[in-house]
Amino acid sequence: MPLVTTTEMFKKAYEGGYAVGAFNVNNMEIVQGITEACQEQKAPVVLQVSKGARAYANHNYLVKMVQAAVENCPEIPIALHLDHGDSFEVCKSCIDGGFTSVMIDASSKPFEENIALTKQVVEYAHAHGVVVEAELGTLAGVEDEVCVEAGNESYSRPEEVEEFVSRTGCDSLAIAIGTSHGAYKFTAAQCTRNEDGILVPPPLRFDVLEEVSKRLPGFPIVLHGSSSVPQNFVDIINAHGGKMPDAIGIPEEELRKAATMSVCKINIDSDIRLAITATIREYFDEHPDHFDPRQYLKPARQAVKDMVTHKLINVLGCNGKA
Repeated sequence: MPLVTTTEMFKKAYEGGYAVGAFNVNNMEIVQGITEACQEQKAPVVLQVSKGARAYANHNYLVKMVQAAVENCPEIPIALHLDHGDSFEVCKSCIDGGFTSVMIDASSKPFEENIALTKQVVEYAHAHGVVVEAELGTLAGVEDEVCVEAGNESYSRPEEVEEFVSRTGCDSLAIAIGTSHGAYKFTAAQCTRNEDGILVPPPLRFDVLEEVSKRLPGFPIVLHGSSSVPQNFVDIINAHGGKMPDAIGIPEEELRKAATMSVCKINIDSDIRLAITATIREYFDEHPDHFDPRQYLKPARQAVKDMVTHKLINVLGCNGKA
């Protein structure tokens, strides 16, 4: 099947009590690892591209790689999505350039400015058969050019969501309920420590999610910053020359709970980076004489595939839903 929008996959996810994985892609191995896992598990998927990914890999290369994945995985629905578009021009470029979904992130702007910019993108996107994700509330952390210091984040206000969605016409909404971008999602001061001395992050604000769901029944909600930062990857990285103290993510059981509610799309990026980095660092230590990139990128690709397979089955619950 050709590239699709997220409309039908989100409708099925909402009704089925699961979420679709939205995985960031930057190169061929990542695209292959994600889509091979989804093909085997018969899972729908959103392949998303950030502004930073477009700067790194070039828009045309990324689109062509995703189109190749569509040809190789004809049995699963694949959407191509712009992650954190920060201007009308960036969104327009992706709409004109083959994307089926875009995000306009004006969450850092005042409410009325967020509405105005989001509505402008929605009108252009809908006229071209493309869907739009918007955002209310801001997440802490760092992802490409998105940087919000801890303490400056803000939870979404449920009383604003109805007005925002009705006035903008957006198709899905990213809200802030305590997730955070990057591998260092929380400061030590924000967390507690368990008996083993491991940081435990603060729980997600499910009360905010529940109130938003009441005000927008049937409307798809998105969670950004939802990597769980698997400690086995962190341990491998640290054991092979890395320095990632106190890297911590969102507990997978909390993400699974969100997926059974109104959350239809869960964004995962840092976990992919960690899987690749851990695998390559370990490989270099074990094979210091190797220099062919194919030798270490092959197991890195497999690590992405294995990690995504785990997410599809145990976190998102979207396996078998293609």
